[in-house]
Amino acid sequence: MEVIRGIHNLRPRHRDSVVTIGNFDGVHLGHQVILSDLQQAGARLELPDTVMIFEPQPQEFFLGVAAPARLMNWREKIDALAAAGVARVLCVRFDEKFRQLTARGFVQQLLVNGLGCRHLVIGDDFRFGCDRSGDFALLQAAGDEFGFAVKNTTTVVVQGGRASSTRIRSALKAGDFSLAETLLGRPYTVSGHVVHGDKLGRTLGVPTANISPRRLHSPLSGIYVVTVEGAADTPVFGVSSVGRRPTVNGQDERIETYLLDFSGDIYGRRIRVQFHHKLREELKFSSLDELKVAMAKDIAEAREYFQI
Repeated sequence: MEVIRGIHNLRPRHRDSVVTIGNFDGVHLGHQVILSDLQQAGARLELPDTVMIFEPQPQEFFLGVAAPARLMNWREKIDALAAAGVARVLCVRFDEKFRQLTARGFVQQLLVNGLGCRHLVIGDDFRFGCDRSGDFALLQAAGDEFGFAVKNTTTVVVQGGRASSTRIRSALKAGDFSLAETLLGRPYTVSGHVVHGDKLGRTLGVPTANISPRRLHSPLSGIYVVTVEGAADTPVFGVSSVGRRPTVNGQDERIETYLLDFSGDIYGRRIRVQFHHKLREELKFSSLDELKVAMAKDIAEAREYFQI
């Protein structure tokens, strides 16, 4: 898969393509239907498919830390789109200059001049351009003018509700990993390179593999039963803490994972943490001894969950 970082990196060879546009946070079942429609159109027209995404995501630009938690960081999203068989991803920087682009300017600069769009597939709620003035009707009119077809995909309904990033966030917040997995089409997973921390876990006799969420804030907070891939040849069971470590007045958000029955140096290795069950909320304990007791209980409950 080719990743085009920024509008300025578009080249003549990127023209004549089928295109879809959106955040694609989670690359969930609804997104997967859009991608399938896109790839079918590409095969029919014998043209490459291009997915246009934005960094930061528009709500992050407008709301900052008040924006909804991201299901995926940029790397995870790129990996998921590649796994879905996407040919190209255009990552557009969402800044003040881009915010001011009119809906018609968006069509002309990106779809027509940049990508030479021949067929556009969009979600049923897609809005674009300054003040979100662009909609499906505007795109249809632009398609008639500039010679590209526009297809509007329908909502994907799962278990009586819409398959959406918002619904997945709500499921994760509620600890309903079964629903989240159904909506995603796969277990909810966070990945990252193992980095050095403050070694507190090691001091307490519970060494952890630490990764950064690499997003403004995570949709998860608390202590979880997990499976970790990438630390060994086969998946390893574990317990993950997601949060700011209030007992030691931590400031940055971290994902710290204790791997059950595992030892080895995995610093720098990229691991994937798959979440199964929430044990409890993140708590502030009055002492490290109390924290150590709670961690021992978490580990015991994880062993019971996995029956090991």
